[in-house]
Amino acid sequence: MRLLHGVRVALAVTAACGAVALISQAVRAPSPAPVSCPERWGGDRPGGWVPAVADLDGVEESLVPGEPITAMICAYPGDGTRPGGERLAGSRLLTGGAGAIARDLGYLPVTTADPGGPCARRGGATTSYLIRFAYPRGKALWVGSAEEAGSCVTTTNGTVGSRSYVGRDITAAYRTGTWNPVRPGDPCLGFPGRRGQYERMVPGGPVSVLVCGQASYDGPAPRLEHGRETAEALAATLNSLDTLPSEKACPETEGVRLLFGYPDGPPAAVRILTACEPGVDNGLLRANLDENTRDQLMRLAPPA
Repeated sequence: MRLLHGVRVALAVTAACGAVALISQAVRAPSPAPVSCPERWGGDRPGGWVPAVADLDGVEESLVPGEPITAMICAYPGDGTRPGGERLAGSRLLTGGAGAIARDLGYLPVTTADPGGPCARRGGATTSYLIRFAYPRGKALWVGSAEEAGSCVTTTNGTVGSRSYVGRDITAAYRTGTWNPVRPGDPCLGFPGRRGQYERMVPGGPVSVLVCGQASYDGPAPRLEHGRETAEALAATLNSLDTLPSEKACPETEGVRLLFGYPDGPPAAVRILTACEPGVDNGLLRANLDENTRDQLMRLAPPA
């Protein structure tokens, strides 16, 4: 009887400890599942490939939705003239969390259609990258991109893709372990992209517009900044134009650059190319420059 009583006590204690362990596991949030970099690049071109498509809310609208907690970069160096099957060279876990890189990549303009456009790959040294973003509860998202001499790269999360080039920034982050993209000191020299520019020339909600004239050899480009009312009116005019996918076929020789500012995130840039047809281009969409738009821009342009 004493032996049977002892067995019953032991079972009760064991069950209680098991319950405590289960409660402890339920309270503690699960860690992201450790997943290593694929040993080989699975795409047949630089960038544009991920090993798995994430099942996350927002992947149709943004390259990196939500708030990932870590970011790991996997590097696959190779020769751009013979892309495909590159071996993994190494990986780097970014310090300081994933917030900065997720925010910047999340603002890139994206489309569910093929984002590819006319461009020429130059071959030579090329490095494809995978970035694994880990989320709470073990979820993860892969982003594939590359550094390529001709900037002819698609960046994708497997659901949407972008033609905006971030290859050099990813290479710098892989080498240093920190995400710190280099931005031009003069905003008139930059040509950033903003989410929404695949659908319309200027995404909604601008609060300012910087109109940059033509730079000269002996000084920076003249510029004139306007406030919210002017920015909204000009954006409405540009968005009323009939658009086609951009071909980036016209050299930027004459014209002005418009940078629409927002309360958060990068500006949306639009080029007005007076010597080309079509004369309006945001890098992803193009449109003809009509007389109404031309007259409106002449009133906003900085003095020569």
